[in-house]
Amino acid sequence: MPAPAFMFATGIENSNPTIRGGSHRVDELESCGFYKHWRTDFDLVRDLGIHFLRYGPPIHTTFLRPGRYDWEFSDLTFGRLKELDIAPIVDLCHFGVPDWIGNFQNPDFPALFARYARDFADRYPWVQLYTPVNEMYVCATFSAAYGLWNEQLSSDKAFVTALKHIVKANVLAMSAILEVRPDALFIQSESSEYFHAENPKAIKPAEIQNARRFLPLDLNYGRRIESEMYELLMDNGMTRKEYHFFLENNLKHHCIMGNDYYETNEHRVAADGSWRPSGEIFGYSEITRQYYNRYRLPVMHTETNFHQGQGEAAVNWLWKEWANVLRVRNSGVPMVGFTWYSLTDQVDWDTTLRETNGTVNPLGLYDLDRNIRPVGTAYRQLIADWRDVLPSQSVCLTVPVVFPSEFEEPLARKRRDAARADRPKRERLLRELEAQT
Repeated sequence: MPAPAFMFATGIENSNPTIRGGSHRVDELESCGFYKHWRTDFDLVRDLGIHFLRYGPPIHTTFLRPGRYDWEFSDLTFGRLKELDIAPIVDLCHFGVPDWIGNFQNPDFPALFARYARDFADRYPWVQLYTPVNEMYVCATFSAAYGLWNEQLSSDKAFVTALKHIVKANVLAMSAILEVRPDALFIQSESSEYFHAENPKAIKPAEIQNARRFLPLDLNYGRRIESEMYELLMDNGMTRKEYHFFLENNLKHHCIMGNDYYETNEHRVAADGSWRPSGEIFGYSEITRQYYNRYRLPVMHTETNFHQGQGEAAVNWLWKEWANVLRVRNSGVPMVGFTWYSLTDQVDWDTTLRETNGTVNPLGLYDLDRNIRPVGTAYRQLIADWRDVLPSQSVCLTVPVVFPSEFEEPLARKRRDAARADRPKRERLLRELEAQT
């Protein structure tokens, strides 16, 4: 099929952190019924007119040991996506790691994860789009600063340790995937945050948090860190060698910046440095422009949702977010896609997965019985209305997506051959990876 000019997407919620000191695994694929209903779910994606799906295999049951995998479920699901000609945006790590790796404090995690990413790409070479590590900021913060998941630590040292391991894993995984699929594209889904000072004494702590929110992408894209955040990294365990790894080995030119935005992404900071939710103040368009001005990459809105509640709350949020996307696009930012996340309702996100109450959160395009919600109907209509309008500045800016059905076509082969010429940087990364393993 010809690649759509704009990437309308949804996602399968596949978070899988551990809680209770690592003794219990939260598996949203299980909680949301995906293991039972995955065939139906993929059909629903096509019924909505969607050609892009954020989805990844459950890493905790797939990655058994270095070089050892259970691909049975992945073969079924990715085989079906290929048959349906849906382009997956593959989440390889969504807030959790296998029990045998432990957590994000493990220094072996980056090299182990890179090998997993390469072996996945070897098995499914027709896959082009990846989010190697989902929401690196949230993952490091919730695991090692807030003490909610995985290592459940709450210190700057634990946060920096998790952060450097997570981002290095992401960079090494990108390099490993590019060895197999040289025209791979990486859509780095990242939470876009903002911290508002509620009084003059709160300005300084708000500024610190507004600098800290950029750390994962600064490292991932090889951007030099400002002095205060550099001191945070150096004072809490990052070495100069580790820091220069990120400066010298970024793969920014293969990336699309994914920005996630929810009503909870903005915060009100008090004078003592504490903060609480502020609700939507700036909104997606203003905060996304801040991120774009910093990194200058094509942008995709990679996550949003809203509680169904009474009336049209979720539908109204959909239209508000879409209006923000158009506003960003009309200001000259290359916007390439939009995502309602997720396809179905979720479970226990009202407690950020730190409790297992079985509470259904009505956030999906469909409920857990796979009945369409009003926001699902509205999203289907929005896609139908806007699909052919080409909501990007120029056909020259269309993302060079190769759909599964096009993988063996001559033009796709030619693009991959051309991409293989860009190898020196990836080879340096792989030499480092081999040295570690």
